[in-house]
Amino acid sequence: MSEQPDPIDPEVIELAGRVFDLARAGATEELSAYLDAGVPANLTNDKGDTLLILAAYRGHPDTVAVLLEHGADHGRINDRGQTPLAAAVFKQSAETVRHLLAAGADPDAGQPSARATAAFFELPEMTALLDLPPS
Repeated sequence: MSEQPDPIDPEVIELAGRVFDLARAGATEELSAYLDAGVPANLTNDKGDTLLILAAYRGHPDTVAVLLEHGADHGRINDRGQTPLAAAVFKQSAETVRHLLAAGADPDAGQPSARATAAFFELPEMTALLDLPPS
C-alpha cells in the first residue's frame, strides 16, 4: 500500500497564491520582502509558471530584476514550453527583455522561442533586441 503525501497546509497554499499575485501585479518591494524571508525565487504553480514567467508576461521589469537577483532561473520553461524571455517578447517589454538577456536568457530556448515569437507576431523591435550581442 502506497502512502499518500501529507496534505498541504491551506495557509501555505494561500501564501503561495499571494506571492504569485504579487509577481503578476509587479509589487516588487513586497515580493522582494517575501523572497528575503525565504520564499523560493523559483516557486512554480500547477501550470509550471514561475514567478519570473508571470512577472515577465505582465511586463514588470523591476520585478523581473529582483527575481533574477534572488536567483530565479531565467531558463525555466513552463508546461506549455514557454520561457520568461518569450513572454517578455510577446508583451513587447523591452526593459524586461534586456534584464533577461543580461542574465543570460537564451533567445532560442522554448517552444516557441523568444526569437520565433518575435518573428511570428512581426515585432521588429523585439527581434533587434534579441539580435544584439551579449553584453
